[in-house]
Amino acid sequence: MNKTTTPNEPLTPATELAAKNESHSLRPMRRITGSVFLSLDGVMQAPGGPTEDWTGGFEHGGWLFKFSDEVVGETIGAFFGGEYDLLLGRRTYDIFAAYWPYAEGENAPMGEAFTRAGKYVLTRGDQPLPWANSHRLKSIDEVAALKQGDGPDLLIQGSGTIYPELFSAGLLDRLMLMTFPVTLGKGKRLFGDDIPAGALKLVEHKVSPSGVVIATYEPNGAIPQGSFQHEQPSERELERQRKMKDGSW
Repeated sequence: MNKTTTPNEPLTPATELAAKNESHSLRPMRRITGSVFLSLDGVMQAPGGPTEDWTGGFEHGGWLFKFSDEVVGETIGAFFGGEYDLLLGRRTYDIFAAYWPYAEGENAPMGEAFTRAGKYVLTRGDQPLPWANSHRLKSIDEVAALKQGDGPDLLIQGSGTIYPELFSAGLLDRLMLMTFPVTLGKGKRLFGDDIPAGALKLVEHKVSPSGVVIATYEPNGAIPQGSFQHEQPSERELERQRKMKDGSW
């Protein structure tokens, strides 16, 4: 029979360790929530300015600016309104580290908050991380261990390259997409071929005055599949499928 302690019984090292383990197991894990600025055609590259990221010949840096409004501003403010640490890809970290520590005026408070926050950078490289309170994570397993540890929730801004691994490992709790009414034609996209298949559940949504659709999703398991096709396909359908199979469709 398992021994339990009474209020007057001193804790032994074994019972103290058991109590700590029980307390740790009952503590909720840190949540990981992402936020992405996105065009209608799925591009997330350089929303903040022309010099943010022109790699690949991208010519539309700063596309977010014209469509930002009070609802967009309030949403961003609420997203970063509590206590948090940041989880970032290396290039987003570089962009932030070159801007936010030097922010002035109305942007200074957010710059100071970002500097105070822990910044966890998922990268397999060895580039310096000079910004205060920066930490390197070399694998998705290290992200999983961070999520299970002590500390505030982890927020992601941008950092599109880290989402495939987060989804694959089941580590992402929420994703807020802020879709702006613009098409960009080319540029870095949020989801590529490496993203795993899965269903998402819409948990919050609103539309700003300038037409920005702000939708928040949570992972929702496997994709439920069905079919609108006839039980007995027509001859034309069978022929179409044959062409798909041999590559001539």
